[in-house]
Parts: sequence; C-alpha cells; structure tokens
Amino acid sequence: MKLSFRTSLLSLLTLIISPADVSAQGRLMAEVDVVNVGEILYQTPRTLSYRLVNRGNSPVTITAVVPSCGCTQVRYPQTPIAAGADAELTATYDARTLGTFQKEIEVYVDGAAEPIYLTFQGRVVADASDYGGGFPVDMGTVKLSTNEIEFSDVNMGDHPEANIMVLNNSRQTLRPQLMHLPTYLSATYHPEQLAAGRVGRIALKLNTERLLSYGLSQTTVYMSRQMGDKVGDDNEIDVSAILLPHMPKRTAQQMADAPKLVVEVDTLDFTTLMAKKKKSYKQTITVGNAGRQPLNVYSVQAFGRSATVKLSSRKIAPDGKARLTVILDRERLARQKAAPRLLIITDDPHRQKTILTCKVVED
Repeated sequence: MKLSFRTSLLSLLTLIISPADVSAQGRLMAEVDVVNVGEILYQTPRTLSYRLVNRGNSPVTITAVVPSCGCTQVRYPQTPIAAGADAELTATYDARTLGTFQKEIEVYVDGAAEPIYLTFQGRVVADASDYGGGFPVDMGTVKLSTNEIEFSDVNMGDHPEANIMVLNNSRQTLRPQLMHLPTYLSATYHPEQLAAGRVGRIALKLNTERLLSYGLSQTTVYMSRQMGDKVGDDNEIDVSAILLPHMPKRTAQQMADAPKLVVEVDTLDFTTLMAKKKKSYKQTITVGNAGRQPLNVYSVQAFGRSATVKLSSRKIAPDGKARLTVILDRERLARQKAAPRLLIITDDPHRQKTILTCKVVED
C-alpha cells in the first residue's frame, strides 16, 4: 500500500509541476534596464524610453508602474503584449532638483511575483553655461549641439520639447532665432541675447493639435544668427514628428486575433544598385499580414526628400501581401544628411510603428 500511495503522490506532483502547465507564460524583459541621460538643464523635462520585450510564449499585461518619486511621469502600454512582441515605456523626469540623480521605476506584470526594475541617472545643471556636451554643427558665428530634431511616438494632446544648445562662436553679442517655424512648432530662447563665447538654449515645443495628419510630419527651420540672415543649406535644421493614432484597449483574445505586420526585410540594401551611377534606383519588397484580422496601413512615408515610397494596397487581408516600392534619387541623396528611412504606421497593436532603413554605402 505504501508503494501504491507514494506512486500516486509522485504522479500527482508530476502533474502539478508539469512543464505543460507552466510553459504558457509571458516573460517581460527590458532590453536595457539602466539609462544614463547625461546632463540636462534645470526645469527642462527630459523624456527617455525603455524597450520591453515579451520573451515568453503567451501574452503579458503590465498591471502597474510605480516611479520612485513624483518627479517622474510614466507612460506604458495598456493592452496585452503578445509573445515575441515588444512595447515601449517612456519616463519623463521634471529636472526640478539640481545635481546628480538616480531614479527607479518598478514595473509590475501579471503572473510575476517580482517587478521589473528600471533605472535612469544623470545630472541637472543650473543653466546653459554649465552644459558639457559637444557642438558638432558649425554655422560660422554659432555652433549647435544638433541640426536634427525628431519627436518620436507622440499622441494627440502631447506637447513634447526638444533642446538645441547654442554656442556663440563670435566676438559680439548675438540673438539666435529660428526662422520659418510652422504653426505646430514654437520656440523660446534662454537667454534671448547671447554674449560672446557663452552657451544658450533653444527650447523647441511641438503642439500636436496643429499637426495635419497621423504619421510623419517633416519641416526645415533655419537658424538666424544676426539681423537680415538668409536661409540656406548652411543654417538649416530638420525637424520631424511621428504622430501615432489612438490604439484602443484590447483583451488577450483580441490581441491574439489582431492583425500582424510582417516585412520582408528591415534594411533595403541599395549599395550594388548605386554602383551603376543612375539618376534613381528602385527596389520592391513585400509586406504581409500574419494576423487573423485585416491589416490597415495608415501611413507609408520616407524621412527626408531623397526617397519616394508607394504601397500597392493600404488594406491587407489575413495571410495577404502587398508590394512596397522604394525609389531613391541620387542627386537628392547626395544633399541629405543621413541615410533614408521609411516609416510604416498600421493598426497592428504589437507593432504600430515600423521603421525600415536604406543602406546606401558599404560598411
């Protein structure tokens, strides 16, 4: 009888801890769990992001996110994250305390006993003169920290800011200003007049309510270094914004049934084609839908002016495909600062935004 009882008990324990029972689990992990934001200016909020990946084999839901203090505002996905999919968590630090800081964020997930711990650190400096970064963009009398601003993954109602640090490289006081701002951008200057050799800051603010459509909005603004300054290639600043459509909350079953974007390649290699010295170069790849519902493509666009892109269909049936054609203009490409990138926005809840790159030079 003892042997029979022990045998039955072992069988019961085997069923309780059977891998078949525990295999269907989500396992959310951060690609990078510690972010150093470097130096930021006092009372100038800084937003950073973490990429979270579900390494398990079933959907997982974030149930709560707890920052270590009220100085940090956090945004995270409200819908389940499918197995193998990734999502973005953003944190905005208010920078209202001077000095070195380290902040933590606890991310609680259903089915997990312990939270995921995320950390960011940096230093808040008193004013622009304490800025310790570089000025790689030389515009003669002024030097800039950057001439490319990108507002990524914003939603309607957001008003994010980006900073451009300005060094007065002349021997006289200047009043740097941005020219040709569209209605959805505004700028403030700290200080308005910049003494010789000093560093200032331009805060560029995006008003999403004035964007005309979802997807990519691009414009070029110009740095005015002195009264009567003209626009040209030597003082242009490229600004882009990606406005994402509202994504409704979904249940785990709805996530499993949702459309799923599949792209043939993430990088289009044009290097061999460009060896032929033509005026333009064309490639076509396929994009498909591996989900159970039709896939709606809201936007297909190219960053910059060197590429044009066309999709054969904006609605792709389950297991269906469409042709994505990309044409590069050689002359425009020579004037563009960076390699072309392509933006696809869909109603795939696992991959609402997809960015493809175009390789135009050998590594």
